[in-house]
Amino acid sequence: MTALTLSTAAVPGLRADAIVIGVAKGSAAKAAGPVVAPGAEAVDQAFDGGLAGVLETLGASGAEGEVTKLPAPSGFKAPLVVAVGLGAQPQKGSGYDAEALRKAAGVAARALAGSKKAAFALPLTDAADAGAVAEGVLLGAYSFDAYKADGGSGKNGKNGKAPLAEAALLGGKPRDKAFKTAVERATAVAEELNRARDLINTPPNDLDPEAFAAVAQAAAKEHGIKVQVLDEKALTKGGYGGILGVGAGSASGPRLVKLSYTSSKAKKHLALVGKGITYDSGGISLKPAGHNETMKCDMSGAAAVFAAVVAAARLGLEVNITGWLALAENMPSGSATRPGDVLRMYSGKTVEVLNTDAEGRLVLADALWAASQEKPDAIVDVATLTGAMMLALGNRTFGIMANDDAFRSAVHEAAEESGEPSWPMPLPEHLRKGMDSATADIANMGERMGGGLVAGLFLREFVGEGITWAHLDIAGPAFNEGGPFGYTPKGGTGSAVRTLVRLAERAAAGDLG
Repeated sequence: MTALTLSTAAVPGLRADAIVIGVAKGSAAKAAGPVVAPGAEAVDQAFDGGLAGVLETLGASGAEGEVTKLPAPSGFKAPLVVAVGLGAQPQKGSGYDAEALRKAAGVAARALAGSKKAAFALPLTDAADAGAVAEGVLLGAYSFDAYKADGGSGKNGKNGKAPLAEAALLGGKPRDKAFKTAVERATAVAEELNRARDLINTPPNDLDPEAFAAVAQAAAKEHGIKVQVLDEKALTKGGYGGILGVGAGSASGPRLVKLSYTSSKAKKHLALVGKGITYDSGGISLKPAGHNETMKCDMSGAAAVFAAVVAAARLGLEVNITGWLALAENMPSGSATRPGDVLRMYSGKTVEVLNTDAEGRLVLADALWAASQEKPDAIVDVATLTGAMMLALGNRTFGIMANDDAFRSAVHEAAEESGEPSWPMPLPEHLRKGMDSATADIANMGERMGGGLVAGLFLREFVGEGITWAHLDIAGPAFNEGGPFGYTPKGGTGSAVRTLVRLAERAAAGDLG
């Protein structure tokens, strides 16, 4: 991880590999070029107030994600200035929003891979801005190099450059409690989110359910979290037919991991449930060619829940949080569940399996019922659940469904506050009839149109009566198959971690909608 420091040092005398400044888009009405953002005054003065003109000559416009490099002015200890686009200027009297700062810091951190130290002179008006920049730096500098010959160090020249080693946040106040707290929060959340990314990116031959459970056990021990792991024997004894049914075709047995973080000052109990399919072949309903290659990411929901619980423990949030990781590998074999089989779930309900590639809802159903037995104030499940949600919302936005409108709004607000694109989705009652089964209590498939909503309706059947619940379908943003953008890398993204942490903070404050 990149080391972070708060600094009040003067820019010209600061020893670093680069100085990062912000540039915004000028007003189109005035036909203006790029505008140098606050924080870069010393650099602009060294250019005799002409820095914006120099940047425009180099092709800079201030657009979001844009990076322009130029030699530092004479007399500066740092040899390089990196101007990063912030997008549109804020309205007069207000500062740049947190997400703009987060994205700019992330882009710059990635552009400075291989550097030992960079000074970030982005516009900071308060501690929240410092936290946003810190988070952006830590998330943008991320790289997954565990399987490269040189571990990503770049020492042998084969695999690129090591991540930025150190970032100094200029304008931060190192002795100010609010600034220190903001950076400490950003560090805890980003480190756990990056741990989730590592898990998502780990090849499935090295991360089966047992291995994932072991990672959770080690982290729980380190951070004072109580952990319980149910193996095949315990799952069979408990009657967890959904998890067992999905894992039946794999040589790697399923697991249900329970992580319990408690606070003596807690007034609310939040349960988080994550889908943890460590590899999804589709089972007997085998996925077609071209759809299997990234299915190591089908445990992204469990990774998000795991990361959020650990982050909450590190932050000492005054809320009780129980995380449930429903872990299984969905494989085809002679012992695999077949289309047409009927599973008896942990709740006692029976499910006719019409498609073994609709397996995520089966493991979640058991975990949701288990979570319900503790009567939490609210349950949130997170899952890469349906391709239908990707068709509806694209690759960067997750859907939110709930059995309570106010809670759905609260989750949406938490996501917006965290900078995670999301959208409230309905649970139309007329779609429930499509899952009626002549053989069992319910089928695991319904109407094709609105398939993401059908999945949500299925999960609702396994939430205890009277318990507030929300479902996050992160199928789109969980794994980025394209190029990196903002602070988002290629591969596992850690989607929903920040939303869950923010929701836990709101719960600690007594606000769950």
